[in-house]
Amino acid sequence: MQELAWYLTVLLVAATAAVFAMVRWQSDLAADYGGVQRSAYRIRDRLFWVLLGVGVPIMALTLWDLPYVRAGAPAAPQVVTATGFQWYWDLGRTSVVTGQPVEFQITSADVNHGVGLYDADTRLLAQAQAMPGYVNRLRYTFERPGKYRLMCLEYCGLAHHDMISELEVKLP
Repeated sequence: MQELAWYLTVLLVAATAAVFAMVRWQSDLAADYGGVQRSAYRIRDRLFWVLLGVGVPIMALTLWDLPYVRAGAPAAPQVVTATGFQWYWDLGRTSVVTGQPVEFQITSADVNHGVGLYDADTRLLAQAQAMPGYVNRLRYTFERPGKYRLMCLEYCGLAHHDMISELEVKLP
């Protein structure tokens, strides 16, 4: 999905650049205002219908994958407290089970940290800020068992690169 979004973005940026270039090249031409206005309104009307025809299906497809709780009674979350220190994470528990939501309660004891949750392939799954005096809540449901890492995303000092903790996700 991300790759498709990337290609669509590149395509739309190129199309926008082409429109700007065309406007610039034609800006020196003399033309009757009424004809230009009618032409512009026709283009605007067509573009509206194209955007509507493309945008609504894209919106429907991408909103389907949002990480929100589906209808029905949500399961009680497994709570993992995560406190950032220079330069380690203190986790309240180091294992959870698949299929049940996990609520990470994230804070910091010293400076701001960013926490990233990574899978075994080092893909970022979720992220949040860890700030002193404030608890951020991050919910995520693990679908596959394995070892997952919590890594700091915000430079917090000399040993920032070693600020890694591991969470084991097991089958129920």
